[in-house]
Amino acid sequence: MGQIVPDAVEQYLASLNRQSDQVLSDIARAGERDKLPLVDAEVGALLRVLTLTTGATRVLEIGTAIGYSTLCLALGQVAGTITTIDPDADRTARARSFWRQAGIADDRIEIVNAPALEAFSAGDARLAGPFDLAFIDALKEEYPAYFEALRPRLAPGALLIDDNVLLSGRTSGGRPARPGDGTESLREFCRLVLADPQFVGTILPVGDGLLVAARRP
Repeated sequence: MGQIVPDAVEQYLASLNRQSDQVLSDIARAGERDKLPLVDAEVGALLRVLTLTTGATRVLEIGTAIGYSTLCLALGQVAGTITTIDPDADRTARARSFWRQAGIADDRIEIVNAPALEAFSAGDARLAGPFDLAFIDALKEEYPAYFEALRPRLAPGALLIDDNVLLSGRTSGGRPARPGDGTESLREFCRLVLADPQFVGTILPVGDGLLVAARRP
């Protein structure tokens, strides 16, 4: 729980959203059992809605884990491909298995098994873009650098969506930060995105805080 809204509200929302797909429920249970960092169910539901309504055909994700958010994006996508980045090949292999159970063809989701910033700086052709939607849920201290790498790779009108930006109330000062927890990097990231004249965005108190910004056409 992100502690942004009361636990009872989060539990209610999660109970509704997790009824939407059996494989998503299976991934969520595996994540809870193995203590893996997955997005909250209401974040996943919003990702699905935003992907569907924008008609995004080229999607980029930073931070795959075992594929919960990736599957939400894929289920919302009418047509197109997703490129997802995560250095942990064991986790992404588990993710691929879940996607197959959900009926997602292998050629719809391409996995880049590398640290994201290394893959960007190496000029990996799979990350050239332009992308219609990008979702970030990875190392919090690297969020500002992810933004700088993504800016030239986003198409006009593209959505940038970023999880955990409220960090259980730490970025607002509502709860004390801990050394090395990424609070300052997330604050910098939010300032960078929301002050950038090429983007218009807001932060939603969904899950652990979700920044949603659109690149101006």
